[in-house]
Amino acid sequence: MVKIKKINNDSISLASKEMLKGNLIAFPTETVYGLGADATNDKAIAKIFSNKNRPSFNPLIVHVSSSDEAEKISLFNKKVEKITNSFWPGPLTIVLERKKECKISLLVSPGLNTVALRQPNNKIALDLIKNLNSPIAAPSANKFGFLSPTLAKHVKKQFEGHNDISFILDGGKTSIGIESTVIGFDKENNLVIYRHGGITKEEIEDIAGEKIIEFIDDGSIDKSKISPGMIKKHYAPKVPLRINILKPQKNETFIGFGPNYNEPNLSKGGDLDEAAANLFLLLEKYENTGKPISIAPIPNIGIGVAINDRLKRATY
Repeated sequence: MVKIKKINNDSISLASKEMLKGNLIAFPTETVYGLGADATNDKAIAKIFSNKNRPSFNPLIVHVSSSDEAEKISLFNKKVEKITNSFWPGPLTIVLERKKECKISLLVSPGLNTVALRQPNNKIALDLIKNLNSPIAAPSANKFGFLSPTLAKHVKKQFEGHNDISFILDGGKTSIGIESTVIGFDKENNLVIYRHGGITKEEIEDIAGEKIIEFIDDGSIDKSKISPGMIKKHYAPKVPLRINILKPQKNETFIGFGPNYNEPNLSKGGDLDEAAANLFLLLEKYENTGKPISIAPIPNIGIGVAINDRLKRATY
């Protein structure tokens, strides 16, 4: 049975000791809960893939405690520094070329000379990385394809009986509620966005001073190998889901958005940040009824782009 532990110095210390042994720890970030392993340990990284049933070609995000730590792993330039200075710590992942002397497991991004890096904006996550004295590889702490967890009990529900997971650090509800935005660079050093998330494309463009290219899958590249979180079918509840619905069917649980809809509601005030924080929480709650779910239209602006991305993948 996977146990949930309260956060204190002892549980953080014990978590780092377990990770040094090659075991997994689930822990909170500001986005969702992550399933973490010592990023330099090949066997531990393999356990992440096997416990999640995650395809081995789907890269993992490596969490670091600082930009300085990231620079020891990957090749930085002035553009990267400008972006990380503005958005780290925070819900932004950057795919960069790894240094030759990098000790990060090659299994983290199989077949690639790149690594996806992020400094989380969560004290528990940062304390864990610092206590371990090593970057932590951590995708979302869910079974592959299912809903990402925003509470410790969501993790426990999905991984009951998994002996490789030592325990779950309980940090309460995550504040952002959807995964990080993922960006990278093309061959001409232009910014490319691979996944919309907790930081909007427009926010990054304002800081970078340039337009970001939307990655387009033309079939020439297996895009699931480029960046984490790009597989089409993902983030799905266990029941059928319909999106952009104005009139739900009688047998459905209908989740509204905005003042014109009753509860359950992603945000009665029409706040997209609140809606993002509640998205996986409400989907997880109402999938347990066994009834199909339908959701009202979400404006496709700001973080609403990331919300609609997750909903589209859930219905693919």
